[in-house]
Parts: sequence; structure tokens; C-alpha cells
Amino acid sequence: MPLYTKFLKELMTRKRNWGEKETVVLTEECSAIIQKKLPQKMMDPGSFQIPCIIGDITIEKALCDLGASINLMSLNMMRRMRIEEAKPTRMALQLADRTFKFPHGVVEDLLVKVGEFIFPADFVVLDMEEEANTSIILGRSFLATARAIIDVQKGELVLRLQEEKMVFNVFKATSYPKEAIGECMMVDTIEQIVQGVLEEEQYEGSMKLEQQAPREEPPQGTMESSIMTNHKDNNGEEAPKLELKVLPPSLKYAYLGDNSTYPVIINSSLSKEQEEELIQVLKQHKDAIG
Repeated sequence: MPLYTKFLKELMTRKRNWGEKETVVLTEECSAIIQKKLPQKMMDPGSFQIPCIIGDITIEKALCDLGASINLMSLNMMRRMRIEEAKPTRMALQLADRTFKFPHGVVEDLLVKVGEFIFPADFVVLDMEEEANTSIILGRSFLATARAIIDVQKGELVLRLQEEKMVFNVFKATSYPKEAIGECMMVDTIEQIVQGVLEEEQYEGSMKLEQQAPREEPPQGTMESSIMTNHKDNNGEEAPKLELKVLPPSLKYAYLGDNSTYPVIINSSLSKEQEEELIQVLKQHKDAIG
């Protein structure tokens, strides 16, 4: 019998042990993974954007970028600030796609107001398309001037001036819409006012059309028959049914007599109780209405 066959047979029948127990020392990295000492993974807090004022222009979201070595603004923004000239420069900007852009110039010593703090900064002006949410980029030079401290975990950006400091929270800045909340609260009220004015205009328009419509003089025989009809109605006999016009949605017909006779026009927004009270009053003055 071959030696390896005998060895495997004894091993399978547990007559021979595979080996003695041995203690294996793990590295620090393996121990951290097994004992779950690794820090919790966090989500991307988003870009750090702060509001600032340059001259009389308010910039709601200025991007703070540690990856940019310069402060950058668009040519359109420079014209909005009414800056006529920029200092010429031979600087070339290499973009992420390896292309090169040549700036329009450099604007020096602009005062950037952030909250109650004012910092001087130089801006490179580039002719580029201006995005809706980012007008300027504040690079490392501005952040160093403002002695900025960025806590990515908390989403906080701290700017310091001498002994004072100002804290911006990125999460709070991105959790509210750009528009004022008051504008959203006015929508329902405006709709009600517009609806009321529209109903009044429709009613006035229908009344004007009715007044401007030419009235044809009925023949003498027709007048006599209508007088006889009214006389019969007063005696309790059946009144003739008239051909009614189509009314706007704000108006509707109500009937003072039985079987849809003696129609009158009332407001369709009345409640059932108000409508019944109005009809009772009109019935009392039915003879005056004619």
C-alpha cells in the first residue's frame, strides 16, 4: 500500500491528527475589520457654498473649492459689477479634460463681504458660460485669507477674522428652496381672488350682452296672448315654458312656479338654505317681478 494512501486512511478514521492547534497572530488591519473598529462610512455632504456680496451684487451661492488655486469669476459677472478693465495676464488655465483656457484678465483687490466680515481677494476673469447656481469660485487663496476651517463630517465651514468667527452649515443651506416661503403661501389666496373677480366679470358681461341685444316688438296678437297667459297663471292655470339661454358657471336658473315655470337667475354659489330663502322672498314679490 502506498504511504500516502495509508496516511489518508488513518486521517479519515481519525487515528491520526492533522496537526496541533496553532495560534495565528492577525495584523492590525485584519483585527480592525473583524472587530468592526472601522469608522462609519458617511455620505457626500455636497459642495460648500456660501452667500457673499461684492460691490452691490449679491451672490447667493459662491463655491468654496480647495482644489482651485485661484479665485475665478465669469466675464459676465465682471460686467455686472461695472468693472471696466481687468489687468492683462499671460496665465493659462488647464481644465480637467486637458484643454487650455486663456483668461480675460485679473481683477485685483476686490472686497468680498461674507456676513459681517470683509476680505480682500484677487479674481481671475474667464469668458465662460455662467451656471444658475454658481457665479464665482473661491479658491485656496481666499480660504487662506479667511482662515477657513472645513469640517466635512459636520458639513460646517468656519471663517475667522481676528478673534471672531462665522459658521456656515452646508446641510441647512441645501435643505430650503431658493424662493421665499411667503411666495408659496400666497398661491391659494390669489386663486380665490382671481376666481371671484372672474365670476363678477362673467356676470357683468352676460348682463351687458343682454342689454345690448335688440328687442323685437311682438305683434299685437302676441301681446294679447301673453296678457291672457299671465291672467291664466294668476288664476292658477299652467304657465307656458320658455326657451332658456345658457348661463355661465357662476349663474343658474331657479323657478318660482311649479313644473319649472317663472324662471329667475340666481348665483350658483349659494347654499341650499340661502337659495330657499331667496326663492321665498322672490315668490312674495312675484307680481312686482312680472
